[in-house]
This record gives sequence, structure tokens and C-alpha cells, in this order.
Amino acid sequence: MVGSEENKDRVVGPMNPRIGQTRRALSNINNNIIRDPLYPCVAVNKRPFSQRNGTCHKKIPPVPVHRPITRKFAAQLAENKPQIHKQEETKKSDEDGDFHEPMFVQHTESMLDEIDRMEGIEMEDSAEEETVMDIDSSDKNNSLAVVEYINDLYDFYKNNECRSCVPPNYMEIQPDINERMRAILVDWLIEVHYKFELMEETLYLTINLIDRFLAVVTHHVPRKKLQLVGVTALLLACKYEEVSVPVVDDLIVISDKAYTRREVLDMEKLMANTLQFNFCLPTPYVFMRRFLKAAQSDKKVELLSFFIIELCLVEYEMLQYVPSQLAASAIYTAQSTLKGFEEWSKTCEFYTGYTEEKLLDCSRKMVGLHHKAGTGKLTGVYRKYNTSKFGYAARTEPAGFLLL
Repeated sequence: MVGSEENKDRVVGPMNPRIGQTRRALSNINNNIIRDPLYPCVAVNKRPFSQRNGTCHKKIPPVPVHRPITRKFAAQLAENKPQIHKQEETKKSDEDGDFHEPMFVQHTESMLDEIDRMEGIEMEDSAEEETVMDIDSSDKNNSLAVVEYINDLYDFYKNNECRSCVPPNYMEIQPDINERMRAILVDWLIEVHYKFELMEETLYLTINLIDRFLAVVTHHVPRKKLQLVGVTALLLACKYEEVSVPVVDDLIVISDKAYTRREVLDMEKLMANTLQFNFCLPTPYVFMRRFLKAAQSDKKVELLSFFIIELCLVEYEMLQYVPSQLAASAIYTAQSTLKGFEEWSKTCEFYTGYTEEKLLDCSRKMVGLHHKAGTGKLTGVYRKYNTSKFGYAARTEPAGFLLL
């Protein structure tokens, strides 16, 4: 029994000298942890544990509680009113003599939980923003979509698209024709293409053949032969893209019989030999289909994108941009136009390879072309897209805010 009493005194005795040497009073620990509060309204008067158990009758002044305030927590504090009631309930329970954790511990744990919760929400939002969709997942069972090779195909197109480009100043080597004449020819060909109901790929290849031929032909092309170059380029593009090719006589008729059949066939041989029969090069249309899929576009975005990029076909100055950049910029401009704000997702950026900053310069030029569409004499594209077949896309209000 004596040994038991000694052990008991050693464990719980308030005046045990060995404990006084190895432990500090709880009030001293609190004073080291707690500083003056930033907001007096959250200070709570709390009796120390020893006072409630009657082991010490000395009156100890209230311990102020410091509650760290962070920017995130301050915003939540303004909304989370029930926390104040929780403090009041805790204080009331303490006065009734029930044991609770020190108030500063409760506040710190509450703050840490709140910060963890807010950071978790931010991380979830960030993860959602950074997510890149697999746009080919729905086509895995479609053999025509060639999902296994599609990325390799477009990597090849991106690496070879420069071969389909021409110098943006190639007209300097043609003394008898100029930019304005080229614009008239392209605008007319767009109408012919529409009247013949040809495939979209045919139009883009036709314009590409014209520019590439004029940029490398060894002799000067007289202006009276420029329309012949355009008609022949259309014939070659049809033979490459179309199932049913227009006959030569039809092309002579639309040219108002300005050329003979022999002239068309001779120009066809000249163009094919000059270009070394190289007709399989990526045009803006090749990228348009892929990028529209990445943008998850609806019919309105698709029609407006093609309206904008066909406006670019007419303009000589747009030859400074590679086909993929033209396609991406057209879709970016169309999305922004319809939504009323700049729109370019991480998925679009991933599949196109262009950030929004890289598209802005080209996009602003497209907005300028959209502004003046339907004015002047070259209105073929505007009239084409101002029909019900193309959803009256030409009537869409231009995205003027992109010019700011």
C-alpha cells in the first residue's frame, strides 16, 4: 500500500518536485504559442485546466486567442456565420465544467480543414481546366476514322505544309498581273465552284495550284491568260478530288469561250509539268476538319469558319500564313464571334499546336475582312454564304472586340 501511495503521488501529485522540473505550466505553454489577437471579437476567456479541478486557487487572467487569418479563410469567415455560434457553445460548455480541447487548437484545426477544402476545390477546378479531351475516343470502332494513324497523319501534314506555301511577294516576278487581278480570279472561281456543286476540297486545291504555278513558272503569264490558268487549275483539282469531273467544254463555256479546247489542254500539261505532278499537299481544308473536331463545333461555328477562311482565299496578303494557322485562326475567330468573347480551349491548343497569342494577329486580319465583306465589287464569298444553304453565316456581326 505504501508503494501504491507513492506511485499515486508520483503520478498525480500537484506538488511533486520531479514534475515541476520536467514540465512547464500549461499557461506558460499557451503564452509561448498565443499572441495578441488581430480581431478582439474572437478572443475567448477560458479557465485553465488546473483551476477547474481546484488544484490552484490563484486567479489567472484570461488567455487571448489568436486566430490566424488568411485571404482564403477571411473570405470564408464573412460567409460562415455558424462558426461564431460554435465558439459560444464551446465557451458555455467550458463554464459548465466539461473538458474540451483548448480553443486555439480548435480554431487552428478548423482553419487548416478549411484551407485544405478550398485548395482541394481549386485543384479540382484547375484539373478540369487543364484537361485535354481525346477527340478520337468515339471513333475507335470506325475504321474510316483511322484512329491508329490519325495523329501521325497530321504530324506529317504539319511537317510538309510549308511545301504548299508560296512566297508572300511572288507577284513581283509577274510584271503583267497583280494582286487585284488574282483577287478577281479567285472570287470568280469561288462562284464557279459553287455553281458546279463541287467538293470543298476542290476549291482549296484549285487556289493552291494557281499560286504555286504563278510563283515558279519560268516565263511571265500575260493578263489575258490568267483566267486560263484559273480554269485549268480547276480542271486539275477536279481530276484529283472529284468523282465526276466537269468536261473541258463546260469550262470553256463558263469562260465565255475565251479559250479553245487546245489551249486548255496545253495549259494543263504545262501546269502539271511545272508542278511536277505534285498535287498531294495539305491545304487549309485538311486542317479545318481536324481542328473543327477538336473545337467540338456546331453547325454555326463550322459555317462561319468556312466563310471566314474563304474570305482569306481571295486576299493576297493572307498568303503569309501557313495553312494550319489559317485554319486555326478561322475557327478561333468564329468561336469568339458567336460567343462574344475570346474562346480557345486547351483541347484546341493541343490539337492545333497554336496558343491564343499566336492566333491573334491572323485573327484580327480576318475580322477586318469580315467587316468589309459584301462591300465593293468582290462579293462572291459574301453572296455564297448569304443563303439558307449556308445558314446566312455572312450576316453574322463581326467580332470587333478582337481588334481592341
